[in-house]
Amino acid sequence: MFEASDIREWRGHDVVDVDGHKIGTLESVYVDTATDQPAFATVTVGLLARHRLVFVPLAGATVGPGYLKVAHPKGQVKGAPAIDTDGELPAGDEEAVFAHYKLSYVQGAGGERRLARR
Repeated sequence: MFEASDIREWRGHDVVDVDGHKIGTLESVYVDTATDQPAFATVTVGLLARHRLVFVPLAGATVGPGYLKVAHPKGQVKGAPAIDTDGELPAGDEEAVFAHYKLSYVQGAGGERRLARR
């Protein structure tokens, strides 16, 4: 895996799926609040006037010359929970992001958010 500081340098680069098909561009990184490690990325998708940010897990992601390759197919990523390009993920929607990728979701011991944008 790569360090959070390294992946931030990839903002604006292409995000591609397991087969190398372009999904969109990297917008931001969300870290797991329990570990402060990169957990999800948001990817800008959609038509110019209708952009939105979808969430994709970073587990298994690799970087190449000018792109970030994620371990999920384009169709699954484009169907993931999304927010507006100037929006923020509501705490109540975090579980749906994990569920979309069949990942377990556990809030912090005190009910804290699991994801934080960095």
